[in-house]
Formats: sequence, C-alpha cells, structure tokens
Amino acid sequence: MALARSSGRPIAQVAKELGVNHETLRTCREHYGVCAEVGEDPLYTRICKHAWLMDNVAPGLPQRLRRDHLPRIDKPTGGQPGRFSLDRNDPSVLPRWVIAKQVAAFLQATPDLQLWASYGAYDHVVLCQLWGAMVDLPDGIPMHTHDIQQEADRLGNPTLPEQAHGHHTALADARHVQTAAESLAARKE
Repeated sequence: MALARSSGRPIAQVAKELGVNHETLRTCREHYGVCAEVGEDPLYTRICKHAWLMDNVAPGLPQRLRRDHLPRIDKPTGGQPGRFSLDRNDPSVLPRWVIAKQVAAFLQATPDLQLWASYGAYDHVVLCQLWGAMVDLPDGIPMHTHDIQQEADRLGNPTLPEQAHGHHTALADARHVQTAAESLAARKE
C-alpha cells in the first residue's frame, strides 16, 4: 500500500505489478495472535532452553512486567534454561483453536489470496499445523507460500530494503515482507 501511496499510480496498477488482487491492497489488514501454549510445558521449557528463541522471539511476546515495569526475560546460561513470563491477560494470547478459527476467517476473507514470506517454507508448515496436516487446510487457503527471497533471486538478486526494527516479531516481519515485495514490484517497472 505504501508503494501505491508514494508512487501516485492507481492501486489497481500497483496490485497488478505485485501480482495481487487490488482489493488486497485496498483493504490492508493485520492479524496477530500468540498461542497460549507458548507459556505452558512442554513448549515453554523447550523455548527457554533455546538461546536463539530466547534472544529473538521471546522478547517480542506479550510479557508480564516486573515491579520496575520491565519485562522479565532471563537468558539461558551455563546449561540452565532461561525464563520469560507470558502475559496471559494480553488480548493477543489465545488458545490454539481460537487462533485457528480467526486465521482461517482472516485468510478466507482475502480475495485471490496469496501467502508470502521471507524464507517461509517452515512458516507454511507451522501455519498448516493450526488445522492438522496440510490436507486439513480450510477451503481457500493455499497449499504453498510464495517466498520473497526466491522472487528476488528470479529478478537478479536486487538489494532488498533492510528491516529497521522488530526482527522476528510476527507483525514487523510481515510488514517487512510487504515492503520487500513493493520494492521488487518497483524494480519490474
């Protein structure tokens, strides 16, 4: 949508260049949900033992605050697991079945739906797991995700915009994929 606004070109033209339905750009929407199971064992213990997840993913989750109003995130050290405190009162923390219903409704409401990600092969596997196996995907949800890195490859590997902040937080990463897609579409002109 930023490309359509900044270019002065009609939304329909920008959408065609991006290979998406013009209504997708006109109705830019976002959905964010954190599975409540993240704060429960055995998943919580697995996350706390994984240094990369504790460094990159846990800080982006809704956290209960300490008395000094800072989130409590203790990183794994000396073979000991780290800790974080998921804020279960945050409205984005939901049971998996609720997220599955919301995501299905969100995606099914998108005309000519295409899924895009950066290095998103595993993201698609995790998406499918909301409903079980890939064959259990709700109607209208694609069985594949396009990859922005493959599209960049196809276009000769132009330099993609850097992600300024929010690395590994779902909405910031998604917004960056959109920015990268817009950048690639502008190169096609």
